[in-house]
Amino acid sequence: MPGLRLSRSHLTAAGAVFVATATAAVAVTTTAGAYGAKEHAKDAVKGGKAKNVILLIGDGMGDSEITLARDYTVGAAGRLNMDRFPLTGAYTTYAVHADGTPDYVTDSAASGTGWATGVKTVNGRISKTPGKNKAVPTILELAQKGGYATGSVTTAELTDATPAVLASHVTDRSCQGPADMANCPTDTIAKGGPGSIAEQSVNHKVDVLLGGGKQRFDQKVTDGKYKGLTVTEQARKLGYQVVTDNASLKAVKGGKPVLGLFASGNVATEWTGKAAAAGGTAPQRCVTSNPNRPSGTPNLADQTTKAVQLLEAKQKQKHSKKGFFLQVEGASIDKQDHAADPCGQIGETAAFDRAVKAARAYAAKHPDTLVVTTADHGHSSQIVPLEAQPPGLSSTLITDEGQPIKVNYSTNTPGQSQEHTGTEVRIAAQGPQAYRVLGVTDQTDLFTTIREALQVR
Repeated sequence: MPGLRLSRSHLTAAGAVFVATATAAVAVTTTAGAYGAKEHAKDAVKGGKAKNVILLIGDGMGDSEITLARDYTVGAAGRLNMDRFPLTGAYTTYAVHADGTPDYVTDSAASGTGWATGVKTVNGRISKTPGKNKAVPTILELAQKGGYATGSVTTAELTDATPAVLASHVTDRSCQGPADMANCPTDTIAKGGPGSIAEQSVNHKVDVLLGGGKQRFDQKVTDGKYKGLTVTEQARKLGYQVVTDNASLKAVKGGKPVLGLFASGNVATEWTGKAAAAGGTAPQRCVTSNPNRPSGTPNLADQTTKAVQLLEAKQKQKHSKKGFFLQVEGASIDKQDHAADPCGQIGETAAFDRAVKAARAYAAKHPDTLVVTTADHGHSSQIVPLEAQPPGLSSTLITDEGQPIKVNYSTNTPGQSQEHTGTEVRIAAQGPQAYRVLGVTDQTDLFTTIREALQVR
């Protein structure tokens, strides 16, 4: 019952019942102090050139989101894969106004533009300057120019803000497909612009594009060389292999670019549960499945592994000694935070963490790979005392340790979408140039870190 209020002892008893019926036990790894030996950290502090870069973005994944997922899945004393990097720092995430003054709470467009270009911009803008609205070269474009294979993987639409910052330049993030250009009149092909985010993404010939957003690519191009074709048809004209499920993704071969469209909109979450409510919820266990997620949907870790294989195949076919740049986004950590859905949020963080594991497994065999994991901004979930009666939306969960944990969302009025926060967020790394993430840096410094690692200009 949403309004039920239980004492700590009652909640603990409830947790015992949940654990007694659980089918799998959780192994908790205890640690003394920071994870990893001092020698490991010392070895990680190195410069040099990276052959490959894998950048993993947990959208909205602030420290509260990481802690909640850790507590629920591996326990308070356990560690996630993202906790195991040898070098960890924090970076600031603010956007700017058109005159360059700080806008303390960023959205994903401005934050992504920060690490993609090294330039801060206004909220809602994609890889363009804040004042004169001029396109700025992105790290993906520089990597392509330098001979690297490139890829982008996301659980959002491929035209959403975080993937969009890599291979498009538009005045407003809403301009995702040819039919969505109302807020970007000067970016239209008819006005001599580069077109929508979907059109630009395939025109850039990014080697691997995997995510949702089929509805944007099904829109018809309205002007220019590909007028009358859908963006998907445009992609095929440009040589893309188009895949739509896990089976076709597994079967696709490297050498030609790949466009994976696994959902009409955002990819469905992996977990489900009751959303937070005013006055709280009854203690609940999250459901680690989602009936609305098609069975053929590839998970983020498998997409990451396949993307790496495809990018390696591209370079091998070219007989290139250069490697690749790959960005991987766990997008719906943010989206479920907005919806005050703790189970959806935790499930997406856990899925993202498995992608981190896949990336680090690759780097273990290829130490010339820089792996970075971070977030674009903070978000709204907060772990609060069980006896607290916060004014917003809250939910009590029973963790895999059998203990109750209470999470609250109070960054907006109940019934409204929860908001981002302006806090600094974690950044962690391993490999060449990883030492650059140490201390407190800014989001734009990540652009420099990757540029120096790949040695591109």
